[in-house]
Amino acid sequence: MARLKELYNTEIVPRLIKDFGYRNVMEVPKLEKVVINMGLGEAIQNVKILDSAVVELATISGQKAVITKAKKSIASFKLRQGMPIGCMVTLRKDKMYEFLDRLINVSLPRVRDFKGVSGKAFDGMGNYSLGVKEQLIFPEINYDKVDKIKGMNITIVTSAKNDEEGKALLKLMGMPFRN
Repeated sequence: MARLKELYNTEIVPRLIKDFGYRNVMEVPKLEKVVINMGLGEAIQNVKILDSAVVELATISGQKAVITKAKKSIASFKLRQGMPIGCMVTLRKDKMYEFLDRLINVSLPRVRDFKGVSGKAFDGMGNYSLGVKEQLIFPEINYDKVDKIKGMNITIVTSAKNDEEGKALLKLMGMPFRN
């Protein structure tokens, strides 16, 4: 069982019940999924970039990445509908806990001049998004094999009803918020 999931079940649930006064264990917010998305606009000119991104995303998440395609054509970007422009992975259950554990405890502290993540990146429904500027903060990525530094968006979807509950859940899981 994932370390973070065990922590959630043994310590975080009772703490949230005490703090928010839930009457039922099923009311306690929990993690639903983690979506990692890499948008690669440069893939229009160079499709090889996409292949390396898919491999890197699979290495980071431990799950095969799906290639995302453009929904609309945008002439000024020389983009046609259906062209591959990125890749994403949706993690659930144990893989999600495993990834979050590595993100919080290993990868984020490796960011240069790291002061914590913003506490304002919630969407109003208790879901949290953060951007990572480079994939090199993940220890699984071999620095010598990287052809280009690529960023990614990580969205943590929770079952919380509002931002306050979502933030409390992530804070107890060890997410290093700035304020």
